[in-house]
Amino acid sequence: MNLRGQIESYVPFDEAEEKIKDYLLKWIDTFDDVLTRENEFAHFASSAFVVNKDRTKMLVVYHNIYDAWIFPGGHADGEENLLSVAIREVEEETSLKTKVLDNSIFAISASPIVGHIKRGKYVPAHTHLDVVYLLEADDKETLAFREDESKGVKWITFEEAIGDNIVDFIRPVHKRLIKKLNVKESTNL
Repeated sequence: MNLRGQIESYVPFDEAEEKIKDYLLKWIDTFDDVLTRENEFAHFASSAFVVNKDRTKMLVVYHNIYDAWIFPGGHADGEENLLSVAIREVEEETSLKTKVLDNSIFAISASPIVGHIKRGKYVPAHTHLDVVYLLEADDKETLAFREDESKGVKWITFEEAIGDNIVDFIRPVHKRLIKKLNVKESTNL
């Protein structure tokens, strides 16, 4: 199924995601380059909500641009298979191998990105149209990180995931992810 079809069939978790879903579909319908950074206004990214087997921790990286912790992810860069992008980004940013818990989209968000310097060039402020997937990894495995993108990687508790050390705009997304995971886990028991 193409990206538009995946977004269209996605069932929003709450009112925020209903609005975000409409927003993502409008971008897809308005621009033909939303999968690439050529669209300087907004483009798709893919992130991973990586949890441990006990469902008590999540994986975060300390992002250089935001100067705070955030879940792993990255640009689609033309690839429509955003699950594949999320898996690759986790491995690149943390060195962890993951298990996909659900092939479908777990959450969606639209995140403001401030203007910044990347590889010596200025990147204007824009929006990441983010698709998030639910993955699992072993929290006992050795972590590594890419110094060109982050200052660290670690497992944090769900309580820490909404604390002051988390990127401001991502705290509500973390809250939604954790709440949705709890609902999913309680209905699968």
